[in-house]
Amino acid sequence: MATPQSSTSNARKAAARKAAETRAKDAIALLKADHRKVEGLFAKYEEAKENDARKQQIFQQIAMELKIHMQLEEEIFYPQSREFVEEEDTVNEAEVEHAAAKDLISQLEGMAPSDEMYDAKVKVLQEQIEHHVEEEEEEYFPEVKKNGMDTKAVGEEIMAKKQALMAQADGDGRRLQ
Repeated sequence: MATPQSSTSNARKAAARKAAETRAKDAIALLKADHRKVEGLFAKYEEAKENDARKQQIFQQIAMELKIHMQLEEEIFYPQSREFVEEEDTVNEAEVEHAAAKDLISQLEGMAPSDEMYDAKVKVLQEQIEHHVEEEEEEYFPEVKKNGMDTKAVGEEIMAKKQALMAQADGDGRRLQ
């Protein structure tokens, strides 16, 4: 028999789960979660120091995460957010920043961690991503939210596409365990 306290506790837990599920489907929350994940991977890369094999493994994870994230933004978030930003340059600049990041990723994929420029290129990639994230989180995301973008509906699209892309990446053997 449930006591009034356990019923209240269960109700709170159910409400917390529902709130977490709702947040998880919000486009901005999903994109910010990706940002945090990549920040953590860059931190792990810095900790890898002289371990070339570990640096390579971490970079591959960073590259996969960024490629999927950029694809989600370019195919879903950016096109749907254009009508919710006052200046079209906001989205255009984000796309140009993606192109620069993709170029660096491509260069790094053709290099070995022992290459004298490898760490420098990873560091520049990290700095570019940090700048991009800051602009999105401090300017772009608040603007689209303020202007009424349905971030929950867009989030559901992003989540579905991300699951498919992650499954594909898993099948290609590109994810860390």
